[in-house]
Amino acid sequence: MQRSLSFIFGFLLIATVTFGQTASTDSQTLRALLAEVRQLRHELQTATVAAQRVQIALYRLQRQETAVARATQGLGDARSKLADTESTREKTAVQIQQYEEIQGHTQDPQERKEAEYLLLQLKSRLEMLGNEQQQRQTQEAEAEEQLRAEQAKLEALQALLDRIDKSIMDVGGQSANSPH
Repeated sequence: MQRSLSFIFGFLLIATVTFGQTASTDSQTLRALLAEVRQLRHELQTATVAAQRVQIALYRLQRQETAVARATQGLGDARSKLADTESTREKTAVQIQQYEEIQGHTQDPQERKEAEYLLLQLKSRLEMLGNEQQQRQTQEAEAEEQLRAEQAKLEALQALLDRIDKSIMDVGGQSANSPH
C-alpha cells in the first residue's frame, strides 16, 4: 500500500511539474508570437508609408517632367520669335540701304521723294523691331531661367526618389540578412 501511495504521490508530483512547464512554454510561445505579430504590423505600416511616399514622389516627378516640357516649349517659342524678329530686322536694314542708294543715285524728284517717304517708314519700323528684339531677348532670358528652375526641381525630385530607392534597398537587405 505504501508503494501505491508513493507511486500516486510521485505521479502527481511529476504531473504537476510537467503541467507547469507546459503552461510556461505555451505562455512563452504566445508572447513570442505576439511580439512577432507586432513587429510584422510595424513593418507593414512602415512599408505602407514608404509606398505612399513613393507614389507621391512619382506623381510629383510626373508633374515636374510636364513642367520641364512646358518650359522647354516656352524657351523654343521665345527663341523662334526672337529669330523671326532678328530676321525681319535684318531684311528691313537691307531695304533701308537699298532705298538710301536709290535716293542718292536718282535724279527724278518724284522717285527721290518716294524713296524718302519709304525710308522714313522703314526706319520707324526698324526702330520698332529693335524694341521688339529687346523684348524678345528678355523673354528668351526669362524662359531660360524658368527652364533652369524647373530642371532643378526635377533633379531634386529625382534625387529624392534615388534616396527612397536606396533606403528601400537598405531595408530589403537588412530583412534578407535578419533571421525570421
